[in-house]
Amino acid sequence: MTAAQRREQLLDVSRRLFAEKGFDQTSVEEIASRAGVSKPVVYEHFGGKEGVYAVVVDREIQALTGALTGALEAGGHPQVLVERTALALLDYIESSTDGFRILVRDSPVTQSTGTFSSLIGDVAMQVEHLLADQFTRRGLDARTAPIYAQMLVGMVALTGQYWLDARKPQKAEVAAHLVNLAWNGLAGLQRSPTLRGAMPAAVRGNGRAATGRDGRTS
Repeated sequence: MTAAQRREQLLDVSRRLFAEKGFDQTSVEEIASRAGVSKPVVYEHFGGKEGVYAVVVDREIQALTGALTGALEAGGHPQVLVERTALALLDYIESSTDGFRILVRDSPVTQSTGTFSSLIGDVAMQVEHLLADQFTRRGLDARTAPIYAQMLVGMVALTGQYWLDARKPQKAEVAAHLVNLAWNGLAGLQRSPTLRGAMPAAVRGNGRAATGRDGRTS
């Protein structure tokens, strides 16, 4: 193999191992053994397990970011954007199952960026601007768009994690149900939502009702 071919082989082997066992349970020895090389070859190309992991994660982040960003930037009706985003995530999970398993696992402590949570945060920021525009048009408070963006993207992301293993129902049906909840919920937003069952101030502040000196609950 050329150096470039060997590097790609090591990345493919490492990707499968990280998906199967996670970062902590994968060793340089195992990577080298599966690739049919000695440990120094792995160190020569990546400097160690952390280096291999960083490249694998970076590639997956780029692939998923491109898919989600492409869905959002295509324009169109907001409901269609929700559909495209949900389908883009499910398409990625279907075609890059190992990659998604790696992204949703806990990253090593040395990895401060490039995690799935940071990716979802970036996507939520894009959605935030789209929601703010829609909120303004509908007479809703655009200042609440950031929290709704987190809710919406989080719902899609968690559903994707569930579907990673379940694979039922079909992805188009999953996307349709996601849009059903997200869009029909958004369509009926109240301008000033309130909780139906307001808790007493003492319960809200302390997690329990206040008790007087006589032992009675107030």
